[in-house]
Amino acid sequence: MEFRCRLGTAGGEIVEGVYVAQSEAHLRHELEEKGLHVLALTPRTGFGGLSFGGGGARRVSRQEFLVFNQELATLLKAGMPLVQSLDILRQRLTNPVFKAVLDDVHEKVRAGTALSEAFEAHGELFPSVYIASLTAGERSGNLDSVLRRYVAYAKVLDTVRKKTISAMIYPVILIALAVVLVGIIILKVVPTFTDFYASFDAPLPLSTQIIVGISELVRGQALLLTVALVGGVVAFRTWIGRPAQRARFDRFVLHLPFVGTSVHKFATAQLARTLATLLGGGIPLVNALEIAAKSTGNRYLGAELDIVALRVREGQGFAATLLERKVVPDVAVKMIEVGEQTGALQEMLNSLADFYDEDIDTEVSRFVTVIEPALLVMMGLVIAVIVLALYMPLFEVTNVMSR
Repeated sequence: MEFRCRLGTAGGEIVEGVYVAQSEAHLRHELEEKGLHVLALTPRTGFGGLSFGGGGARRVSRQEFLVFNQELATLLKAGMPLVQSLDILRQRLTNPVFKAVLDDVHEKVRAGTALSEAFEAHGELFPSVYIASLTAGERSGNLDSVLRRYVAYAKVLDTVRKKTISAMIYPVILIALAVVLVGIIILKVVPTFTDFYASFDAPLPLSTQIIVGISELVRGQALLLTVALVGGVVAFRTWIGRPAQRARFDRFVLHLPFVGTSVHKFATAQLARTLATLLGGGIPLVNALEIAAKSTGNRYLGAELDIVALRVREGQGFAATLLERKVVPDVAVKMIEVGEQTGALQEMLNSLADFYDEDIDTEVSRFVTVIEPALLVMMGLVIAVIVLALYMPLFEVTNVMSR
């Protein structure tokens, strides 16, 4: 739980901050042991919880988290004790939420708790891959190298994600522009023509009647349509928030034409890189599969990976089980099978991730190259159809008058 505290120091200063503790009584005890006087202590409620790399005002950004791990790895590599390293880094943080979490981690480590266990107490705030990496580093005695490997892993994932998002910005802008233009025509331009055509005794062409009818429906039922749209979005988010329904939706996405193939490749690349990072840190394959199943963004593939982990634990081959469950594409299965047979599974998984990262980059670039002119053509056609429908009565009147 998180608490907002107003504290008095031994020197008479008053400080405020956010602290994380298991309970109010536990936090009061910790603060009093430090010589601080609790003036006010209230639990923080609402939807402001910390979310690693997610949205919302109160969060720990990916960049901030990676910088922290880079600095921690550097200090440990230089021979600095872990407790002292954490103490130095927590004092330099400006994010009050992350500082509160790190204060708690520092106190736990100073009391003798392992670093992985201290972060695991906030397990919902940090990736499971990170917790597992810390555990592997502590067991092997190479915590600094494991941290650097995790930072490299996270940077590669962020790079692929940013490239994909950047490539989709322009198509999204085009779609938004098209919606705005059509909205302006429907809400502002069409009513003007409707009033003008009201003086005509002749019936309007069918295409004009359709455009006028759509305009009247949108303007007359704007509130109802807005409520229906918002209600549909809320209902969909509620439905997809259930684990079983999210898994069904993720499976549906994988079977979509064109899009599903790219999504499957991206999930495969993420899975391969996660497994390679965990195996490189000394995590056994079965445990690495269980962790990767929880960290993958696709719930359907995560559930299938749990089954794969169970079969591997029972003695079945990794590649054979992947082929049976169809978790990854056949090309990936063949590469994993070679790595399994040669004892170079980690290296092959890294190669597999690099292969699909390049493949995804090529597909996204090709998609953007095709979709941009296609969207422009579609925008032109839609606007042209609307304009022709509006001017059609004028053309008919002109033809009649010319006869």
